[in-house]
Amino acid sequence: MTDMMKAVRLHEFGGPDVLRYEDAPRPEISADDVLVRVHAASLNPPDLYLRDGYRVLPPEWHPSPRFPLILGTDVSGEISAVGENVTQFKVGDEVYAMVRFPHDLMTGSNAYAEYVRVPTSDLALKPSGVDHIQAAGAPMSLLTAWQFLVDLGHDEPNPFQIFAHAPEPLDGKTVLVNGAGGGVGHLAVQIAKWQGAKVIAVASSKHEALLNDLGADIILDYTKAAAETVAKDVDLVLDAVGGAGMERFLPCIRQHGALFLVNPLGFSGHHEAARRKITVSTTQVRSNGAQLAEAGRLLDNGSVRVVIDSTYPLAQASAAHRRASEGSIQGKIVLDVA
Repeated sequence: MTDMMKAVRLHEFGGPDVLRYEDAPRPEISADDVLVRVHAASLNPPDLYLRDGYRVLPPEWHPSPRFPLILGTDVSGEISAVGENVTQFKVGDEVYAMVRFPHDLMTGSNAYAEYVRVPTSDLALKPSGVDHIQAAGAPMSLLTAWQFLVDLGHDEPNPFQIFAHAPEPLDGKTVLVNGAGGGVGHLAVQIAKWQGAKVIAVASSKHEALLNDLGADIILDYTKAAAETVAKDVDLVLDAVGGAGMERFLPCIRQHGALFLVNPLGFSGHHEAARRKITVSTTQVRSNGAQLAEAGRLLDNGSVRVVIDSTYPLAQASAAHRRASEGSIQGKIVLDVA
């Protein structure tokens, strides 16, 4: 008889109410995996896109998964079993991970559950200086900021452009972060500061006190004035928002500066960027346990902290998804599984 667990599963695509909290088979692990007892799991935009059937993408890119499937990539928890080839982790270790991303982009990585199978290459010891809620909020957002701003960490082909994304040295540079109050944005602000940059944070006034606390040098409230008309001679813009009009930032970037796009779909300013001698670059975040271990030291010593917008019990994942769809998120939304 298969061991069972509680999980949040999807039997069809749709709105938040299609998420069902129910019994599911506990995953089996291979020789190179560990089984993690999940204490917390966080929400990320790909979770919302997959739940909705990726309707934001062209029809030929829509997934055809086998239902039921389990959403989620980011977990923090405790190892309950290890595969026979695993030597670097042991039962009882507290760990965190972004699980099999983007490999399971269209099928879900099974994080909204009491147990999840994790390849050791995706896994890192949880920083002891943070709890499971904060650790679960970190992986995808932290790795996104890290791979854009510090170290790409792999040589896989870039799905969005013909050249590899290359982070730039930031010491002494001016960096503008658009969407600075969100999951990726608030971590990018802190990582840019840690690297020695002057940081301009663009967000609504709701986030002003937080961004001051996180070390932003200048805070621009986009509801009062368009940031791109106020900021001048910026070395790097990291746009963590996406959507229409990303090319509007090009005039505030100096020659030979850069525009990094976390979500590049819809960008139409390549010709203008070339004319202004501005590098436009993007990349797909990828699971990387070694980078989580490295970045985790910043969580441990307090150089970087994960801000939690709200927490929900696993059984209320649909309510968490409704919160995510409301927008104006400050930091991360986390499911408390323990």
